[in-house]
Amino acid sequence: MSFPPSRHKTPYLIFSDSKGEIIEYEGLAMAGSSAGIFCSPTSDELIELPEGSELFTLPGRLPVGIEPATGEPALLDANPYAPGGDVQAVAAFMAPAHTAIYTAAYQQESNHAPLLPLFAYTAVGWLDGKFYVAAFRSDLDRRQDPVQFDQKRINKNTKDKLQAFPHNRLIQHLGKCCLTYGCPAARNFFLGRWEAPLPCSPICNAACVGCISLQPSGCCQSTQDRIQFVPTPDEIAEVAIPHLQHADKPVVSFGQGCEGEPLLQGETIAGSIQRIRFGTNKGTINLNTNGSLPDVVQQLADSGLDSIRISMNSARPEYHYRYYKPKGFDLGDVRRSITVMKARNRHVSLNYFILPGFTDDPTEYNALCELIANERPDLIQLRNLNMDPEYYLKTIEFAPSGPAMGMANWHKRLKKRFPSLRFGYFNPALH
Repeated sequence: MSFPPSRHKTPYLIFSDSKGEIIEYEGLAMAGSSAGIFCSPTSDELIELPEGSELFTLPGRLPVGIEPATGEPALLDANPYAPGGDVQAVAAFMAPAHTAIYTAAYQQESNHAPLLPLFAYTAVGWLDGKFYVAAFRSDLDRRQDPVQFDQKRINKNTKDKLQAFPHNRLIQHLGKCCLTYGCPAARNFFLGRWEAPLPCSPICNAACVGCISLQPSGCCQSTQDRIQFVPTPDEIAEVAIPHLQHADKPVVSFGQGCEGEPLLQGETIAGSIQRIRFGTNKGTINLNTNGSLPDVVQQLADSGLDSIRISMNSARPEYHYRYYKPKGFDLGDVRRSITVMKARNRHVSLNYFILPGFTDDPTEYNALCELIANERPDLIQLRNLNMDPEYYLKTIEFAPSGPAMGMANWHKRLKKRFPSLRFGYFNPALH
């Protein structure tokens, strides 16, 4: 179990020197950022850096800390241990199932600082031999914890399955996801447990600013390759049926980071679901989607889809539009997809992108509350926005409506206002 530091101690600022080494500086306490507003995290807002997390240096960005005597933000623009030496800010990319309360506190050295890659950047500091992050654990499910993965076993199982199914393009694709990109869902598929991925769409009807599988030339690099083919229902069923029959808490999910929008392959998915359910009635069939095509969602629900997870950066139409850059749909269509599933008594999750300072903006909170009250989703999956925070806020033209609520307070108030609403990180196994 991870405990926060003493109330009488605050973690120190950390920075990266010109050699890339990460160093603590006791002259300043760590700070966090809430959409560019610098804050001092309280002890209740800090946990030890989760196992499996990574530390990133932020090029072209100077670290910001807190002056212990005044509590005011202060810029560290030179190495205090090597006069004249360069410094860079440092952020944590947390392991799955953890949600940021503050992003890393920094200031760009110039307007020409490089765009940050598509990761999340959580505030991190150092105290008594440990790194601390401004975050909380949002799901107790251990399905993607690093301790769960034995790489030797993964390598063997993947090699054996790839050799056993040379004809199945989807299995071959998942092998690359597993061994090249370390995709946790693909790794769990080859380990025969929990949630298995079923990517199927090489095309999309949105041009998300933070898309992790396709980015325009000259922008930030995609973190993985997009699938290049549409698997057949037979190929999909060959993956899904054995997994649902034999895995512990089995889920299979259409809609992955290595594809476009799965609803554009509605006929293929409907046929796949029918084949899967002809072969087994076990487990949960889930769809991760942007929710753009409610008529297709209805077709899939009528074919036997158990649950849906709809990704959403904002409950406000203008910010949704500026992030997704949708082609032929809007937030109203997304809401109708929720209605379709709820009318058929199916499970609905919102895959809600979290960025402190934006997510907990008072007007954004009220818009989300209105959506929850009217559409009645069952679960909110708290996903840190994997994107350069400043670029995101600039792209969507964010205008704060007032002081941010604070992510911990945002979470507490939502739970109190909607006591039946669940919060987590993963798609649940329903049966």
